[in-house]
Amino acid sequence: MAVALVRAPFVEAPNTDLAPIPAARPLLPPAEAILPYLERIDAQRWYSNFGPLLGELEARLAERHGPGVHAVTAANATQVLALALQAMDLPRGALCILPSWTFVATAHAVMLAGLRPWFLDVDQDSWTLDPETVAEALAHAPGPVAAVIPVAAFGRPLDMGAWRALRDRTGVAVLVDAAAAFDAVAGGAMDCAGLPVAVSLHATKALGVGEGGYLATEDRDLADRLRQASSFGFKGSREARFPASNAKLSEYTAAVGLAALDAWPETRRRWVRSSQLLRIALSPLADAQFQPGWGCDWVSSVCVVRLPVGAVNAVSAALDRAGVQTRHWWGEGCHTSEAFAQELRAPLPVTERLACSTVGLPFAIDLSPAEIDRIAAALAGALDEGGAFGLQDEARL
Repeated sequence: MAVALVRAPFVEAPNTDLAPIPAARPLLPPAEAILPYLERIDAQRWYSNFGPLLGELEARLAERHGPGVHAVTAANATQVLALALQAMDLPRGALCILPSWTFVATAHAVMLAGLRPWFLDVDQDSWTLDPETVAEALAHAPGPVAAVIPVAAFGRPLDMGAWRALRDRTGVAVLVDAAAAFDAVAGGAMDCAGLPVAVSLHATKALGVGEGGYLATEDRDLADRLRQASSFGFKGSREARFPASNAKLSEYTAAVGLAALDAWPETRRRWVRSSQLLRIALSPLADAQFQPGWGCDWVSSVCVVRLPVGAVNAVSAALDRAGVQTRHWWGEGCHTSEAFAQELRAPLPVTERLACSTVGLPFAIDLSPAEIDRIAAALAGALDEGGAFGLQDEARL
């Protein structure tokens, strides 16, 4: 099967004398938006340990998820995942199913919680675990499986009902890694559906506070235990009731979060605008495919496109020469990292294919028309140039 390369003669070659366009350019609330909250901190002199601003932030996050949902924050989403797994009181040393096609934080969290990763392959269309595939794998598991972590790939919504059905049918705990999916989980496209959902609030995410994350759950007991786990195991006294950590958010981080939530409607509108403009600019390039719904049904702070299989290295190099930076957000998959090289894994052909056919293009909330034109021109030129690199076609992989 030959690889079709799109030529776009109407696009001018990029000017490489211009400053490089970074792969990511985060933007948090400005100082003037945070100042009213900082003044409240000064007046109350409460700086950490579940202060009033953090309580307000958690209440507003929970409200976005709907009635009956609790939101518990922690220092970052890795801690949210690890502490949530610990709070579920799962047997230490048991297996936790997760995709290799995810950021390494997911696998780190599994190991921090005392579980063993078991990497399964993802669906070629959704880029995430499939509940039925997981159900089949459970029948042939190499050991007891305590949990499964489906990952919302780059913010794309999951079928939460299907994952709840898997949990109810098998008894295996399900914890959703929706690190990049604040818009989907807090905007109605992907409700909790009775499952705990971990969301990142890192500076690089659509709604960022710098460092932080939270768990959204309808399970009051899980929420309470996670809060204890983030504060030395304390509950109403200074007695440590179980081994725990210190992963609390400060009032200063909560101040940034509250300012970010104040601006979220406008922030989301700007993410949609940047997404739509980039989609329009790349629309003539049939070999660059967006994730379904990206920038239309849901927004994310990254733009990952699928290219012809085997094209990524050549295209990335050509874009870099044009001053357009790219990012391989999930590398070659977690299973290739030294930290996880000895962990159990099933065959991962789709993960390997995604690793050599997806790339993160520059994306920011404030991409200018000139930057978008440069990205489109550089990608068109890179795909055109790719014919000389002997790109592999999918039939050979």
